[in-house]
Amino acid sequence: MITVSLCMIVKNEEETLGRCLDSVRDLVEEMIVVDTGSTDRTVEIAEDCGAIVRTFPWCDDFAAARNFSFAQATMQYCMWLDADDVLEPADRQAFQKLKETLTPDTDVVMLRYHTDFSADGAPAFTYWRERLLRRAAGFRWQGAVHEAIAPAGKIVYGDAAVCHRKIGPGDPDRNLRIFEGLLARGETLAPREQFYYARELTYHNRDAEAAVVFERFLDAGNGWVENNLEACRNLAQAYERLQQPEKAFAALTRALRFGPPRAELCCDLGRFFFDRADYKTAAFWYERATEAVPAETDGGFHEPDCYGYIPLMQLCVCWYHLGDTQKAVEYNERAGALKPESRAYAFNRDFFAAHPA
Repeated sequence: MITVSLCMIVKNEEETLGRCLDSVRDLVEEMIVVDTGSTDRTVEIAEDCGAIVRTFPWCDDFAAARNFSFAQATMQYCMWLDADDVLEPADRQAFQKLKETLTPDTDVVMLRYHTDFSADGAPAFTYWRERLLRRAAGFRWQGAVHEAIAPAGKIVYGDAAVCHRKIGPGDPDRNLRIFEGLLARGETLAPREQFYYARELTYHNRDAEAAVVFERFLDAGNGWVENNLEACRNLAQAYERLQQPEKAFAALTRALRFGPPRAELCCDLGRFFFDRADYKTAAFWYERATEAVPAETDGGFHEPDCYGYIPLMQLCVCWYHLGDTQKAVEYNERAGALKPESRAYAFNRDFFAAHPA
């Protein structure tokens, strides 16, 4: 069975660190917690949980801190988690089975990362991340913000998942501050950094600036396909907020250059036409969303509801506006079968009962 070093970087995480370590402490052989300047009980909690604590002076560079944490590891594999991550019981079992069956020539293990959840607790936003990395392979983190390791060698996709259970908003300006610090020092952002810099600009209501960065990123043609697809969607949203619908539509159709449209993009296209009361065209794209099959290992950001519940609910409304109440009822029932507790489904059901065709 392989051995694993948990490698974490933390700062002022007293609210969540104990929960994280408790969820994984019996699954790993070593826990290394690198503190980057905590002023609360973070270090004490880490030590109480049995972790080895090291310090690293914060330098506005997440990759540097993570590389330092990996350098402290002594086991076969390094596993990273953030303090507000947790392994749920089913994922703990899957992780233990992974450890027992993984061949030691594996270089990278990809696990799903659930970062948002619907009201019923189901993952609402999920994607794959490089979660376990063979220490002897010498992988290095890259990127001062949204750091990553490009998977290489023998790659395995595991059944376990990590859930990001954030408590509180954190520092909303931190990432943008780091990016703008890099630019102020005359540094050139790598393609992935350009993508995330543009996203940070949108989070700060600087859509006009974000659009310029997104366009430059896409025109260069050096980004990962998944970042390209997401950039098109984010760019379209920025143009919508800037009240430039033709540019928004052009951004959405630009995403079609990167392969068959996924359900998320189909829903975006459906919403574009829905918002303009073109219900027939909207219905076309929502139908395409229901037909899309999520790729198992494409590495992209996925919103599971876009593959069923959301387009079905929107098709209900589209067909009601198009005058076919029977179809509207059928789509609402299909959506309700996926989410029986949905308030929107119940509202529609009651409305149709009170207004039969």
